[in-house]
Amino acid sequence: MKDLPLASYRLQLHAGFTFKDAQAALPYLERLGVRDVYTSPYLQAEQGSTHGYNLVSHTHLNPEIGSEQDYLAFTDAIRSRGMGHILDIVPNHMGIGGNDNAWWQDVLENGPSSLYADFFDIDWDPARPGLRGKVLLPILGDQYGQVLERGELQLSREGGQFWLNYYQRRLPISPDSLIPLLERAASDLAARHPEPENPAELEAQDPELAELRSIITALSYLPKAGSTEPEARLERAREKEVVKRRLEVLCSASNAACAAVDRATVRFNGTPGDPGSFDDLDALLREQSYRLAFWRVATEEINYRRFFDINDLAAIRMEDQRVFDASHTLVLRYLEEGRISGLRLDHTDGLYEPLGYFRKLQRARFAQLHADEDERAAFEERLQSEWVPQLPRPLYVWAEKILETGEQLPKRWPIHGTTGYDFLALVNGLWVDPRAERSLGATYQRFAGERMNYPDLLLANKRLIMRTSLSSEVTVLARALERIAESNRRSRDFTLASLTTAIVETIAAFPVYRTYLREDGSREENDDRYILEAISRAKRENPSLSSRVFDFLADVLLLHYPDNASEQQRAEMVRFALKFQQVTSPVMAKGAEDTSFYTYNRLVSLNEVGSDPAHFGTSVAEFHAGNLERLRAWPHSMTALSTHDTKRGEDTRARISVLSEMPQEWRATLTALGRIARAKRSEVDGREAPSRNDEYLFYQTALGAWPLDGNLEGYAERLQAYMDKATREAKVHTSWTNPNPAYDAAVKRFVERMLRDRRFQKTMGELSDRISTYGAVNGLAQTLIKFTAPGMPDTYQGSELWNQSLVDPDNRRPVDYALHARYLEEIESRSERPLELVGELLENYRDGRVKLYVTWKALQQRNRDPQLFVHGAYVGLEAGEHAVAFARQHEGRTLITAVPRFSLRLTEGQQPWPLGGVWGNTRLPLTEAGRYRNLLTGEVLEGESSLDLAEVFAHFPVALLERL
Repeated sequence: MKDLPLASYRLQLHAGFTFKDAQAALPYLERLGVRDVYTSPYLQAEQGSTHGYNLVSHTHLNPEIGSEQDYLAFTDAIRSRGMGHILDIVPNHMGIGGNDNAWWQDVLENGPSSLYADFFDIDWDPARPGLRGKVLLPILGDQYGQVLERGELQLSREGGQFWLNYYQRRLPISPDSLIPLLERAASDLAARHPEPENPAELEAQDPELAELRSIITALSYLPKAGSTEPEARLERAREKEVVKRRLEVLCSASNAACAAVDRATVRFNGTPGDPGSFDDLDALLREQSYRLAFWRVATEEINYRRFFDINDLAAIRMEDQRVFDASHTLVLRYLEEGRISGLRLDHTDGLYEPLGYFRKLQRARFAQLHADEDERAAFEERLQSEWVPQLPRPLYVWAEKILETGEQLPKRWPIHGTTGYDFLALVNGLWVDPRAERSLGATYQRFAGERMNYPDLLLANKRLIMRTSLSSEVTVLARALERIAESNRRSRDFTLASLTTAIVETIAAFPVYRTYLREDGSREENDDRYILEAISRAKRENPSLSSRVFDFLADVLLLHYPDNASEQQRAEMVRFALKFQQVTSPVMAKGAEDTSFYTYNRLVSLNEVGSDPAHFGTSVAEFHAGNLERLRAWPHSMTALSTHDTKRGEDTRARISVLSEMPQEWRATLTALGRIARAKRSEVDGREAPSRNDEYLFYQTALGAWPLDGNLEGYAERLQAYMDKATREAKVHTSWTNPNPAYDAAVKRFVERMLRDRRFQKTMGELSDRISTYGAVNGLAQTLIKFTAPGMPDTYQGSELWNQSLVDPDNRRPVDYALHARYLEEIESRSERPLELVGELLENYRDGRVKLYVTWKALQQRNRDPQLFVHGAYVGLEAGEHAVAFARQHEGRTLITAVPRFSLRLTEGQQPWPLGGVWGNTRLPLTEAGRYRNLLTGEVLEGESSLDLAEVFAHFPVALLERL
């Protein structure tokens, strides 16, 4: 088992950055001090995927990223350097938007009788009768009848397999549904002969016809698509392939038979302009185990669980051991071979039972490492008990989990922590000055022209999500709750409408992403509190609805079974409660991250995954408390500042946060920008476009991402792409599902006009220069904190230099590793004279080398003294309003991190860097007297109980002090 990961570096793999490219970057990463190479998913994904989360096969590598030989070379190169490899995997869903997912294609071909029908979370018996035994496929660009009669749906044959083609999509045709088509082909083939008195004589004379009719007979005996008995499923899976092979052989051996089948296929495809000619194809499609539909019907009728509201990502039932085994074979093999040393788990809140899944992973890894049955039994006993940080975990695991304010990661989870959003939120708030909350709020309200309260906005947007993109999920829950209500005389009078309202309002009021009730009735310690809190708020928000319906819902969610409840009734309540949990999470994610974060624009550096925009900043006391709790409970949790999912890069946020230190200047700048914008806005539907709220978002975004070198080439296109995504996500004037082309065009035009205007360039450029060094200080400070606070630090690709990216795909732009390597080589060559080096780096801070230097020095120190960072104590140091400092201590060794805070206010904007005399008489308390070397500058300072911050920050704005 590899040593505990010390510091990871995230690489985004895709066709443009392959295994070979990643391998080429390893020497640089090793020199930088990275100990674990952490990659995006690289199992086979849909063609063209740039992220890997739409995987189509768990048993193959993505050929666009490289061959198996490329992969082996990449992982061998990692191991040869003594580095580890963390892989991001996707346990919740698979991509179904293309033609390459064999499991999904088998389900479409065979319906409930598919060997993989139970692998996906499909409701085969939905409320709408016409969908029973079928999967709704909302892939059409128009109403089904219109698409059909335009001839856009076409049958084709490849050997013995028939397909339905819709542009690039290729859907399998159920073999037994082909009987009418093949009978027409047989009639055509028989027409070559005079009508015989005895049909048997004709078949004897024509073996091709006999074989075709025999194939038709075989198809008629196939078990039906609705058959779910194991024997019937196996028989259908076996015999349908036999029939396909027979038809392929027949068509290969007989030109006449092949021509007859293909003529029948052409006739079935119909003729545009002749609606009746499509009747046969329509009848054939009605026999499939899927129903094609206009994409807009998905929100109301879709009957498979998705990843959020993305139709092309279908959820899989990882709670089924067969699914777990089938989907982890390759990953477990690579773990056993030592090619993978840890796993990052995507979207675990989507799982039916996250705890059960984590236990399966640890159990599987333990079985690889220990053959002794007694050891396995002892491990299993501990696995089922309360899990504490001191217990060993055979597999390093980090789960993507967003924690709301005050929420704790469940203690029983056998993982190493989260992927770092909680840390990001904690650190991000340090640079937001709480004194500006009222002033910035008033400025925002005046500019946007509307008063917004974030908690109420979030509540409204969660309702919006359930009314639109996730309405089908709510409908499924409501009908399940209705069945439970009808089974008991005390609740059967609750109407479907009242039950639906209770569900919607309770989910809208839910204070966290989800609870973690399990099938055995066990739950996490705060789950009941969260449920009751949501019920209580839902009651307050809906005084006209009887409180009894909410009480009934609460009883079901809390598993308060009615007297004399049958086993079936209890099981239905458990299923409902667990399904309910799987809906609260996507509603929160869509309502907050993908709607409210683009609507509530008071200070958008706070609108980040894991953060609460209503919580205006982090106090130093909160920061220390958060670090102490992480060290106590989850000491190996990831600490990250940027990820592939963050709305803005870490340095984009760090720059925007400086506005909280200059609210009056920001207000004055807005006035000037507003004057410039007057002639740039358009009118759409009688209103200004963009809206003032969207315009406010644009200004902050433009400032945060403003190129430090002043080169605006390509910048307008980046901002246009961002604003297009942001306004659609906000769902106020336009959206993805109901776009407003006129508004979208107006926003694009506005961005282009503003970026071309020299007055705008001058105003925004001057403001960018005004905040630039202070934003840089924030960036350096949070970087040093990330590497020295409790946890396992992760660096998102390229973020060792300034990361002024925007939301994806902007944050997946290529990284110039050759440039990074040259910078690092230069830094290394000059590191013997650090004081001279840091002066030059500050002078040329815009190129980002100064951040690379801090990253390199911090990583080198982690590698020199890993025990200090993994096991060292944490002591928060009180150094005044403008500093954040803490000490890490282990076995007599002490390392102090000290960084500035609110540098613009500290310097009164009169000098670019918070150095020297601006600190006045402020002191940095010491845990131990002695001599300390600043590892970043080489300076040695000495103190009994404290150090003068003017000396600590005499030449460089952040400090890493090692006790000598």
